[in-house]
Amino acid sequence: MKWSGLKKEFQYIIVAIIVIFFAFVPLFGSTYAITLSSTIMMYIVMASCWNMFSGPAGYISLASGAFVGLGFYASGFLSTRFPLPVLMLAGGLASLVLAVIIGSITLRLRGVYFTIFTFCLVELVKAVMTWYEIMVVRKRGLNVRNFGPNAAFYAMLVMVVIALAVVVIVRKTRFGMALTGIGESEDAAAHIGINTTAYKVSGFAVTAFMMGTVGAVRATMLNHIDPTSAFNMMFSFLPVLMCVFGGMNTFLGPIIGAIVFAALQYNLITKIPQIYMIIFGAIMILSILFMPTGIVGVYERVRKAIENRKIQKVGGHL
Repeated sequence: MKWSGLKKEFQYIIVAIIVIFFAFVPLFGSTYAITLSSTIMMYIVMASCWNMFSGPAGYISLASGAFVGLGFYASGFLSTRFPLPVLMLAGGLASLVLAVIIGSITLRLRGVYFTIFTFCLVELVKAVMTWYEIMVVRKRGLNVRNFGPNAAFYAMLVMVVIALAVVVIVRKTRFGMALTGIGESEDAAAHIGINTTAYKVSGFAVTAFMMGTVGAVRATMLNHIDPTSAFNMMFSFLPVLMCVFGGMNTFLGPIIGAIVFAALQYNLITKIPQIYMIIFGAIMILSILFMPTGIVGVYERVRKAIENRKIQKVGGHL
């Protein structure tokens, strides 16, 4: 994963400012601001973790909705008996187990075949949970204990810090270099002795764990969940859209994309829910057409253009 044209230290400063800003929201913000900030932080975790694996490895996963949904139901089953940290751990572990099982089978596939399977996985898990509720417990959905907006907020904040730390650590280790090598040429990576399947499954599982934890927190912000709300395909598509909009394979790109699109989604759903999906689709198409490298890529092009002009001016004076 590259750092783009921005200096690494400057990006750390930007991220630190963002985290500090969120930390002070409960002190000065309203309940609306706290809820919106919690939603934004959830998507920062999802987009950053998705980009950590899918960006360098080149495996476009749409399984995020399944992992978040398992986190939802972990909260639904356990929220009356356990505190929030236990629910987060349970949601993360449930998603991790699913990722290891599915990843061991499907990560041998490449390209569009893997993407299609992960897309179908969300609907498969949703169908299984729907069958379970209708045929076994004969009750639609689950009531979830609400720990309060502040508890959910700080849980999301902790996950943002952990997720971004994991992204930085992975980038600096052999693990991150192996994922990058797989993305550049999986056959070459295997030829030099990299266990490509093990690295892919591990990266997929780490991503799933993070998404399961924030899914567990998100469920506590609701009074009732069901398969439709838990296994929402928007949880699968939005992290991809956020990374494309902000800049794939960059550190800041997913964070920028998450902030923009989470805030946009939250406001559009409350004001014009009938057409917000159309607006999202239009933005994604325009982003791919005119900003294929995302906002960070646009910044790089502008910076290079300015530098080239300065060089030309200096050369003209000589």
